[in-house]
Amino acid sequence: MPTKTERFISTVTALARVGVGLSFAVLIGAVLIQVVGRSLGSSPVWTEELTRFALLFLIAFGAGLSLRTGDMVNVDIVCEVLPGRWPWRLRLVSALATGGLALYLLPHAWRFVSIGRMQSSPALGLTMSYVHLTVFLMLALLALFAALRVLGMLTGTEDGTPEKAEEI
Repeated sequence: MPTKTERFISTVTALARVGVGLSFAVLIGAVLIQVVGRSLGSSPVWTEELTRFALLFLIAFGAGLSLRTGDMVNVDIVCEVLPGRWPWRLRLVSALATGGLALYLLPHAWRFVSIGRMQSSPALGLTMSYVHLTVFLMLALLALFAALRVLGMLTGTEDGTPEKAEEI
């Protein structure tokens, strides 16, 4: 039976995956409308903007997941050849640094979100706070996934190596 921590990690991971999936679906839909529209003469102006916004949300939801699965840039070729517990220590320091930097940047990202209330996107007329929220969301999810890695390493439930993405 999974622990509360494992259920929490599974829930957060599942929600981030749903966010990636929805963002990707919107991106695909907008591009499809663009392509079909251009082949018929002209595509709606708003599809260009929606494509950019969907890509931003895709990145915001996917950054934390890529930290979890190891799809971010790693330098493990250097640290994994070190003796003893040094690879574990370096993975811990890396997770702490990633989480710490993300947490440090969160208030500044929130200020960026609040500035967006005074702006709107030209084609969709969307308040830019919703678009700027992607930066805050990305940093929050990075901090959360880094904190979960640190917690798992310190409690011994994981060794800090990225979990492999499930094969489909």
